[in-house]
Amino acid sequence: MTSLVAFFNGLMQYNFLQTALITAIMVGVMSGIIGSFIILRGMSLMGDAISHAVLPGVAVAYMLGINVVFGAAFFGILAALLIGFVADRTKLKNDTAIGIVFSAFFALGFILISLAESSTNLHHVLFGNVLAVSDSDLLLTNAVLVVVVLFTVLFYKELLVSSFDPHYAQAYGLKVQVLHYGLMLMLTLVTVSALQTVGIILIVAMLVTPAATAFLWTENMGVMLVLSASIGAVSALIGLYFSYTFNWASGPAIVLTAAVLFLLSFILSPKQGLLRQLKGGAANA
Repeated sequence: MTSLVAFFNGLMQYNFLQTALITAIMVGVMSGIIGSFIILRGMSLMGDAISHAVLPGVAVAYMLGINVVFGAAFFGILAALLIGFVADRTKLKNDTAIGIVFSAFFALGFILISLAESSTNLHHVLFGNVLAVSDSDLLLTNAVLVVVVLFTVLFYKELLVSSFDPHYAQAYGLKVQVLHYGLMLMLTLVTVSALQTVGIILIVAMLVTPAATAFLWTENMGVMLVLSASIGAVSALIGLYFSYTFNWASGPAIVLTAAVLFLLSFILSPKQGLLRQLKGGAANA
């Protein structure tokens, strides 16, 4: 209880903690939104690939002294295009193409980091340091959140149809590939905005875990989006509390919180929960 009071007192007193909280919650919300479409499309591995593939872009941006958004976005989209190109031009399965491209990009990123000689700063890019979020990071995250929400609202029906039945969507005349790469761009932007909060390595967990948790509670897409965003925000809030109170790395603290919420949902979910399955099995015995 004392630590909780100290945390809220810190929120009232310290601007950096207020900035960290707002940023972390926004990242949790946008991760939950985009993550819902990612898991419905069976693209969790693609999310992992994009999150790792932006690393060389971040390193190049540091070397050139430009905003990391431009470098990361370029390499994220380039990775998505390369994965599609390799999968379309060979008999290799999509997951194989993903594994080749994202591991190559990630390796290139580490080499560029060593050349940039900025490993101390870029360490936070890998694992996150939400307590070091600047006002410019806050503005960037806010802008990305607005873009993600607008993209989801404007193309909600198209994303819904193409997520559940891409062949019908294509036959209906929807530009499935354009939607796919639009979603990849949103995924890349979310990854960039999450660099300071959970880091490149753990962002895929924030994309998948809140959405998977929400999926256990509802089959309605609209409800799932709201629930997933809420779970992401709550995970960010609780994770930030542990990060601030116990001096834990922000990324692991937030991700572990999300994982605990998933575990509770896995056990207690009224439709898909483990307890319901055990009761059903006992009733049938």
